[in-house]
Amino acid sequence: MNKQASFFESVSRNFDNAAVLTKYPKGLLSQIKAANAVYQMRFPVKIGNKYEVIEAFRVQHSHHRLPTKGGIRYSHYVDQQEVEALAALMTYKCALVDVPFGGAKGGVKISTRNYTPEQLERITRRYTVELVRKNFIGPGIDVPAPDYGTGPREMAWILDTYQQLKNGEIDSAACVTGKPTNTSGIQGRTEATGRGVFYGLREYLTLKDEVEALGMQTGTGGKTMVIQGLGNVGRYTGTISIEEGDIKVIGVSEIEGTIVDEKGINIAKLLKYRASKGSILGFPGTKTLKSREDWVSIPCDILVPAALESQIHKGNAKKIKAKIICEAANGPVTADAEEILLKMGVVVLPDMYLNAGGVTVSYFEWLKNLSHIRFGRMEKRFDQNAYTNMVDMVVRLTGKTISTRERSLLTKGADEVDLVRSGLEETMITSFHQIRANYTRKKSVKDYRTAAFITALDKVASDYLTLGVFP
Repeated sequence: MNKQASFFESVSRNFDNAAVLTKYPKGLLSQIKAANAVYQMRFPVKIGNKYEVIEAFRVQHSHHRLPTKGGIRYSHYVDQQEVEALAALMTYKCALVDVPFGGAKGGVKISTRNYTPEQLERITRRYTVELVRKNFIGPGIDVPAPDYGTGPREMAWILDTYQQLKNGEIDSAACVTGKPTNTSGIQGRTEATGRGVFYGLREYLTLKDEVEALGMQTGTGGKTMVIQGLGNVGRYTGTISIEEGDIKVIGVSEIEGTIVDEKGINIAKLLKYRASKGSILGFPGTKTLKSREDWVSIPCDILVPAALESQIHKGNAKKIKAKIICEAANGPVTADAEEILLKMGVVVLPDMYLNAGGVTVSYFEWLKNLSHIRFGRMEKRFDQNAYTNMVDMVVRLTGKTISTRERSLLTKGADEVDLVRSGLEETMITSFHQIRANYTRKKSVKDYRTAAFITALDKVASDYLTLGVFP
């Protein structure tokens, strides 16, 4: 039996497939591909009555722009190669959506299920101390964010630890993003990756020729979706697709099993059910599949792997019955699997684009922390007053009347979350069409992943050459 390509090998192969189609010097491409700095650490933490030695990593993949940016993953599967691959993806992801960061990633080799919140706090704070000691964190150096196994809570612990060690640093709140909104965070960050997935998918579904070639009509309405993983990304992809896209989620897979319902699964209700029962199994109206792994073979329009990497591989790729795969997770489709899927006519919308909503809104949070002002604070009331005056003038000149609700809708000034969503939508649409231009312009480009890599390489290489980093 042939060995499956690792996540690291898949990222490297995808890079090489794109690099060979560019005209950049081999040395420059090698510099872009390689990780610039790797910090592997082991530190002791007291757990109960004993000490455990925790293994952890922080990889800064590219210093072509600073700070570097990337999440921190808590998983017992974490290893250095995985973190290096994730950091590389962050470099290309940041370039794609035009945020001024180099790529980075962190990993702590633990299973969060094995620790209490107090123990996780101790581990998180100790990890932060290590990063500060080696100058691997700071508003202008390296800015972490949440990833698998972490969230706003852990980011708040990181911020607090950093501020204790860097007392008086005026921009200290910008040392980490994904924080709670009441702790220098930003509205719309928690939903950002899932919302970015929806915006990217929605934009692809406007392409009449391509969508009709798949046997579908343009637009999101009426499409069917299957989601693997109900973590932060999966849940928001599902709820936003249902509420704003009129998409029907017919299947959901989680660690406890896979459920289906052709009539549609209400993700918001499913989340409440799981919170009370501890499982998605038995959710009213659904049927449980015999094998959890059968999520790959559920017939649907859109398949959304939103969990971990390498979930679709050469061993199960031929079972796929979806027309479009949206890579909401990092690296869920291996390079081997993608070759099979492309021959089957399946469209793969790549993670380095589709998953970029999180880093985009993290950029907005970073800017907010550096500017020390909430988005919308300066202009909301001015805009609202201007809109009110305009509506009053139209009403007076026409002699018409409008309801209180209509007036409210027409005169509302933008809140922070409105501006964040607007900025994210603009970013995802603009980035898609940059990728699309390479996809249609270069005859040798056969898939959106290669087009995305070329788009990112053009931007990173331009930085190196223009800024004189690579003379």
